[in-house]
Amino acid sequence: MERVELYAVQSLYSVLVGLLLLVNLSLVARLSPGQAPVGLAVAAVAVVLGGVGCWVLRAATRLWPRHGPLPRRPLVVTAGVCVAALAVAAALPEDPRTAVVLSVWGVLAVGVGGFRDPRVTGVVVVALPLVLGVPAGEPIVYAYGLGAGLFMLFTVRASLWIYGVVRELDGAKQAQTSLAVAEERLRFSRDVHDVLGRRLSEIAVQAELAARLAEAGDASAPARMEQVREVAHDALREARALARGYRGTDLDQELEGARSLLSAAGITTEVALDGLPHQWREPTGWVVREAVTNVLHHSRAARVRVTWTPGPTPDGAGTLQVRNDGAGDATTEGTPGSGLAGLAERLAPLGARLDAGRQGDTFVVEVVVPAADRTAVAS
Repeated sequence: MERVELYAVQSLYSVLVGLLLLVNLSLVARLSPGQAPVGLAVAAVAVVLGGVGCWVLRAATRLWPRHGPLPRRPLVVTAGVCVAALAVAAALPEDPRTAVVLSVWGVLAVGVGGFRDPRVTGVVVVALPLVLGVPAGEPIVYAYGLGAGLFMLFTVRASLWIYGVVRELDGAKQAQTSLAVAEERLRFSRDVHDVLGRRLSEIAVQAELAARLAEAGDASAPARMEQVREVAHDALREARALARGYRGTDLDQELEGARSLLSAAGITTEVALDGLPHQWREPTGWVVREAVTNVLHHSRAARVRVTWTPGPTPDGAGTLQVRNDGAGDATTEGTPGSGLAGLAERLAPLGARLDAGRQGDTFVVEVVVPAADRTAVAS
């Protein structure tokens, strides 16, 4: 997005400023020493026109890609400055007058020409040949002013159209990313419902039964309450397991979800996990889940690659890497059990070491896996 803005928008500022510099520097080269006051006056007019032109061009840029109300203040100020500049030009000799006229023409063509409003376009199309033709008084100059003006208008509109399209695509990408994150949250909420819903229903039924037995003086009421306590402990244990990720994680499901999330965000995913030991499939699912979340939240990656590299000996050791080319601030610390810090804490009891950091323009999450006889991963 930044590169397109630099090309499509900043280049227009460069064209406007470059035109003013070219016109006025060529004038300075032709002035005699005795015409220094005239040169200073023309330079002052050019500076004012350049500032106003950039201001009105910025106002026009903000209306892309969508239409909006015309910013009256920049347009009125620009019109007033251009009229004043032409009035000053009328009192100048031929060469300085030409420089001022060309400067006004450039401000109208590049600055005001960026507005898509048909009224503004009509005024600009009429004004461009008049600005050049009236001082010269020759039909050929009218034709040149109109032809060059139309070409400049087309160039400005084309650049801003490209910029507008890219802004819309960037907005759509951000919306897709937000939607993908929302879908992931919805999936987690379904997991919470599945894990805790049954247990809470069981607690409610058992507690109601125990209350009725107690009201009736049944001796089995304490036993029922003991069952309620056991169910509550089971629910608490399962909730902790869910929050910390120790509930069974299916690697294939995590990879499928990662591809879906990243694809929705316009990110290409490559997976090469041949030879990954079976006991490391579930921890790999944790790593993929956390790394993909960081990519979506903290980077502008275009490609993510998940790889497994076996060690030099066939003992199950190796290195798991998740690389993205966005190099965002993915190292933000989280609370225990969340983020990369929490992931490192979960992997440490298994004998694995997690490292995360930048490698040039790439951000790498790397897990060094020990030999099989040193691991205690439950399959």
